[in-house]
Amino acid sequence: MEPRIVSVNVGTPRVVEWHGRQVTTAIFKDPVEGPVLASDVNLSGDDQADRRVHGGPDKSIYAYAAADYDWWASQLGEALGPGTFGENLTIDGIDLAQSSVGDRWHVGEAVLEVSQPREPCFKLGIRMGDAAFKDRFEEARRPGTYLRIIRPGQVEAGDTIVVVPAALPAIRLEEFLDDPTPEFLQRILGDGRVPRGWRHFAARALARVDSP
Repeated sequence: MEPRIVSVNVGTPRVVEWHGRQVTTAIFKDPVEGPVLASDVNLSGDDQADRRVHGGPDKSIYAYAAADYDWWASQLGEALGPGTFGENLTIDGIDLAQSSVGDRWHVGEAVLEVSQPREPCFKLGIRMGDAAFKDRFEEARRPGTYLRIIRPGQVEAGDTIVVVPAALPAIRLEEFLDDPTPEFLQRILGDGRVPRGWRHFAARALARVDSP
């Protein structure tokens, strides 16, 4: 089966109470019907509560796979609907952990580019009603992927996804999930497709390794 979009999900920030305090979050996403414009750093009708952490060009769209939903259903003992993990695109037919930074998805009228895996924060625990779920999600090694918008365009459920692999050498998303070695940090620094935040992290980590 060709890779495809199962669901397009959007949501805007809302204030929720969590452990006695008010938290603004846009992790609650709902499926929408029909074409949705992907442009700038968002899907139409979607937003992030704090773009310093969750948005910007390297985190414009978040995608999660139906196969990973199936795995979570087996672990949690219940089916989960599209958008549960706060993703904008629920997709099928792509092993996201094996995707590489720089892979391009031609979907609908748009071109999207794999940029980095998700690093879950406490707001995923809010969505799941379980503060410990952040750690459980991280341990599962099923992070999903953030996508850049390379060419704006309409996307909708049912669209096929044509994947154009990144030029080699490329870094697979699953490699970000392990403790970084100096060799891996050098690879991050040498790949301009890797987001700036990761390259800054790699530079600082290598400086610590090299310091006497």
